[in-house]
Amino acid sequence: MSTITEARIEADPKLPIIRLTRDFAATPEQLLRAHTDPELFALWVGPDSLTNEIDYWDARDGGSWRYVSRRGDEEYAFRGCFHRVGPDRIVQTFTFEGQPDGVALETLWFEDLGDGRTRLHAQSLVDSFEGRDAWLQSGMEVGVNEGYARLEKLAAEGRI
Repeated sequence: MSTITEARIEADPKLPIIRLTRDFAATPEQLLRAHTDPELFALWVGPDSLTNEIDYWDARDGGSWRYVSRRGDEEYAFRGCFHRVGPDRIVQTFTFEGQPDGVALETLWFEDLGDGRTRLHAQSLVDSFEGRDAWLQSGMEVGVNEGYARLEKLAAEGRI
């Protein structure tokens, strides 16, 4: 099995779904913590050019979250609800507040590859093919790859 060191981002041809896959030198428990601990999450999510501030964060079944990303005078807010937070899976909604009608249902799961390595799988179901394609054309791969590189570094430094 080859190692995926940059996020593989794929659009499903039959459904408005984006699938993402990436390997990490981290355990499933570490990746779960990085996605559910608000202080850690703020350190790695998104492109390098943005800073993140957590508004609220309740990582439990039925909990909700909101964070704001900033670059100079620009501000981008995101929010959602945690539907399921389990040891190997997170199911949540995701909304960019700049497009409040565009709610995605996201499922993330952590595949233990052994030897302290984990493959992260993420799937985002959006409401239309147009919405999905807008996400793909937004430059999301930059934020995904830069953020995941920071997450990898946090794990390597033992901060997770």
